[in-house]
Amino acid sequence: MAAPQQGNRGRRDRQDKPKDDSGLTEKVVFINRCAKVVKGGRRFSFSALIVTGDKLGKVGCGFGKANEVSEAIRKASESAKKAMVKISVLDNTIPHEVIGEHGGGRVLLRPASPGTGVIAGGGVRAVVEAAGIRDVLAKSLGSSNHANVVKATIEALQQLRLREEIYKTRGFSVNRSNSVAH
Repeated sequence: MAAPQQGNRGRRDRQDKPKDDSGLTEKVVFINRCAKVVKGGRRFSFSALIVTGDKLGKVGCGFGKANEVSEAIRKASESAKKAMVKISVLDNTIPHEVIGEHGGGRVLLRPASPGTGVIAGGGVRAVVEAAGIRDVLAKSLGSSNHANVVKATIEALQQLRLREEIYKTRGFSVNRSNSVAH
């Protein structure tokens, strides 16, 4: 007699696993199964979309394909580590509102007051949590394609700039009392 089928095919236990060696967090955003019909039946292959972050302002996404789920996840994980980018985080939230676009995916991110939490779903939640943002409001406006939503979220986070960075590029200096001097 066969074992009962799990509804999510065992994905839940792989959702958030901290890596011991480097302090990185990995989240499996989406696993896709593709079937190729051959003479003997169907041949399955898998693709995995992974988000990796250090919860200190660095985040990246990776995509991997293989004939087995575990191998696809490993490839995606390596790809995500190579693609990590630094983002600006201000007091566990983001400094200002921003919209990111990639392909058909559009994502709106808004800063939130402390204690709000991450109000986001799917790929957006995975990216902002991996980046270490604890309070943010998000809305996915365009396509629901997982890869495009994740990349649009990373694009939005890369657009963020702290007040000090903006003043520095414009040639101003910031005093401790938040007044601007030329």
